[in-house]
Amino acid sequence: MPADEAIVLAGGFGTRLRGIVDNVPKPLAPVAGRPFLAWLLDRLATSGMRRCILATGYMADVIEQRIGARWHGMDIAYSVEQEPLGTGGAIRLAATQLHGDAAHVLNGDTWLEYAPAALESAARDAGTPMAIALARVDDVARYGAVDIDQGRVVGFREKGEAGAGWINAGCYFLGADALAGLPAQEAFSFEQDVLQPRVQAGAVAAFTATAGFIDIGVPEDYARAQLQFY
Repeated sequence: MPADEAIVLAGGFGTRLRGIVDNVPKPLAPVAGRPFLAWLLDRLATSGMRRCILATGYMADVIEQRIGARWHGMDIAYSVEQEPLGTGGAIRLAATQLHGDAAHVLNGDTWLEYAPAALESAARDAGTPMAIALARVDDVARYGAVDIDQGRVVGFREKGEAGAGWINAGCYFLGADALAGLPAQEAFSFEQDVLQPRVQAGAVAAFTATAGFIDIGVPEDYARAQLQFY
């Protein structure tokens, strides 16, 4: 059975949207008349997820009041950071609430269309404990590029390089070995302390059957999202 639990990182402050969205946490920023997180949860529910853990921090109570315990047949649980733990620490804390031994992990301010089951299959087919869903963009300068070879991620390039390419969209599948191997400390960076070492070891599958990337944390993309969702 494919993994049917997701962890959504929804603890961001939304500093880049200050002056545009000021009264709600970033995942609740209004997009086409609804909180962005509502669109994201809709997609998870229709893609086969039966349970979602929201990793919250800033204004956690507001998110819980808005979303509740069920969403279109999907159970919603909450993992609340009492202090900032970094992306890795947030994932590790939320993972203690998983019922199974594998999970999909997504950024709560990023939109990417893909099939979670296919992302999981990419990891299994490559024999890796982890897979990453990549987004194709016209200009990688703002994000930093991801290098892939024969179905695996082989490296990351720093921000600033121009041109089209693949980027990390913050969407992952973590199998049992990947979850069990998370660092023991409470606060850490998933990207630096987990993803990069795994990539260097050739242990991260690359998944490119994706579309529709939007990062609502960036004002230009936030404006574009208002026209893309309906």
